[in-house]
Amino acid sequence: MRDRGSDKTARVLGLYTKLLNGHIVNRAIEASLYHVNERSIDRDIESLRCFLAEQHLMQEVIYDRQKRGYRLVNHTPASLSNSEILAVCKILLESRSMRKDEMLPILDKLIECCVPEQSKKAVSELIANEKYHYIEPHHGQNILPGLWDLGQAIAEHRVVEIAYERMKEPRLVQRRVLPAGIMFSEYYFYLTAFLEDKSTFDNPNDLFPTIYRIDRIRSFHVLDETFRVPYKDRFQEGEFRKRVQFMYGGRLQTVRFTYTGPSIEAVLDRLPTAEIISEHDGVYEVRAEVFGKGIDMWLKSQGEYVNII
Repeated sequence: MRDRGSDKTARVLGLYTKLLNGHIVNRAIEASLYHVNERSIDRDIESLRCFLAEQHLMQEVIYDRQKRGYRLVNHTPASLSNSEILAVCKILLESRSMRKDEMLPILDKLIECCVPEQSKKAVSELIANEKYHYIEPHHGQNILPGLWDLGQAIAEHRVVEIAYERMKEPRLVQRRVLPAGIMFSEYYFYLTAFLEDKSTFDNPNDLFPTIYRIDRIRSFHVLDETFRVPYKDRFQEGEFRKRVQFMYGGRLQTVRFTYTGPSIEAVLDRLPTAEIISEHDGVYEVRAEVFGKGIDMWLKSQGEYVNII
């Protein structure tokens, strides 16, 4: 009498070998080859999937509809290298973007989930001193609770009502906005959004979004109302980010200046749209596209190294 268990094991090993070699496994063909019905092949594939998951082999058997068969997909390892996780932790700590009770659990979870067991202690010790001396942002607000909801409102194009505390006049203002993106810059998270009603706005003809510090949004409500994306052809978060400095809003402008400081690379990194027009004896003429007046603060901070043309 034939051993059905041995037959099944042989089939599964045969299927796995084909998948490892990059072949597409077709149920009908395999069923005919092994003299079984197609359901048996389906069960073999399911057994193989369970084995791969239990062994954490970072492989998955998927059904490819175009090729009408199963194929094997290799996934990259989920854990980060020691250098990668150390870099991420250092960047997070240096950002000082959240309260301690939000920041430190994130670091602990990163180390627990992404670092190999044998390296966890070493990585923890490398950032322990910075964790102990971590300085929170002065606003003292929780950032994480509303971040995902705002992100979903952006993805689903939903109108958001916000109560915002202005910086110039410490008072709450109510706004209905069309959210466009979430950005981070120098200690703070920002919501970029288009005002639904610009009748009371300083610059009603401005085609670009206004900028709201998320920690100054005292409350918000995502409405069931959706909006058409009128800015899809003229606003891209990445391109906007290149041109906004210190998160000050305003019109798009082109600035030109000369630079005589020690590191032109620092200028090009600080202003992603900057390009060198000319260079002579260490004097660089630079041109850049930027939004708003934030660029003025940076140019003045460079002192004698910068001369605005």
